[in-house]
Amino acid sequence: MRPPFARYSHGVEIPPGKRLLLCSGQLGIAADDTVPDDAAAQAELCFANIEMILAEAGLGLKDVVRINAFVTDRAHLAAYMAVRDRLFTEPAPASTLMIVSGFARPEFKVEIEVIAAGAP
Repeated sequence: MRPPFARYSHGVEIPPGKRLLLCSGQLGIAADDTVPDDAAAQAELCFANIEMILAEAGLGLKDVVRINAFVTDRAHLAAYMAVRDRLFTEPAPASTLMIVSGFARPEFKVEIEVIAAGAP
């Protein structure tokens, strides 16, 4: 099998006894309803929002086992991947990245959802 194209794993096994947290898709929007124009800045906000959700459950980015990410243009792939690759080390989560036609508001360029597995 060919190695992954970037920092992600082809598969991640969840050890027995772990609990799962499924995080809804997060958009690059701040608490004050501002949306940066830059795809990398939106990805940063998506992951920051995800970190807050994980923290409420006593988890962190290190517990993420799966990422589903969506961008609105091929031009945003590198910016998203640079943020993801900086935040996730080995073992990297399983990951899918898709190009979509758009989101609920036209200014959104990135949406990210994750699955995390942590201690009970």
